[in-house]
Amino acid sequence: MARRAAAAKRRRQTQAAVGAGIALLLVVVGAVFLVVNLSGDDDKDTTTEAASGPTCTYQKADSSTGKVKDVGQPPTSNIPDTGTRTVTMTTSVGAIQFTLDQANAPCTSNSLAFLIGKKFYDKTSCHRMTTSGIFVLQCGDPFGDGTGGPAYRYGTENLPTNQHPPYPAGTIAMAKSSEEISVGSQFFIVYKDIPEEALGAEYTVVGKVTKGLDLVEKVAAKGVEGSTGDGKPKQAVNITTVTVSPAAS
Repeated sequence: MARRAAAAKRRRQTQAAVGAGIALLLVVVGAVFLVVNLSGDDDKDTTTEAASGPTCTYQKADSSTGKVKDVGQPPTSNIPDTGTRTVTMTTSVGAIQFTLDQANAPCTSNSLAFLIGKKFYDKTSCHRMTTSGIFVLQCGDPFGDGTGGPAYRYGTENLPTNQHPPYPAGTIAMAKSSEEISVGSQFFIVYKDIPEEALGAEYTVVGKVTKGLDLVEKVAAKGVEGSTGDGKPKQAVNITTVTVSPAAS
């Protein structure tokens, strides 16, 4: 009797151990399955995000930002963020070409390309020339007096904080006010190196002139209206049309 009872006890212990082993295996397999699923989902999300490019934020302009020409707002997702695009301005002094740096200033490039597509800059004028301290020709105001822009504003990017000078000749940068979110449509063409003590690294660098900088230099040589070195250029620079090359696929 004692032997049969002991044998029965050993059989029960063996069955319990096997059952526990099966239960543990199920838990482990379940955990592995869960991890694999989560890992797969993460990879999928990351790939999708990488393919879609950066997300840009454009805020509606209010009355404090000046006059507005409303042509809508640029797309905020699937923004091209590699390579460059070429902008060609046909003006009263000749053709001026510059690049849009999509890799380093994607949101700004996206905005400018959008406005160009809407013919925002066609039949406008470059309203400001500076020949003392800073050396720029400023364009992009649809009203021609420096007070206007599109119906949205956005922040800065690609600031030239590690560049000396921050704005060498040929730079295309975006004008803004002292407000944090105040970039619109106005841009300036640097025709002579601007030292950092004259203009801090606070303005988005969006591109570089590739053709026609000599035309801007000639306009600057003729001076500005008045005697302050900052005003409307004596030789008018009227923009007839602006076009932009397609984004690289």
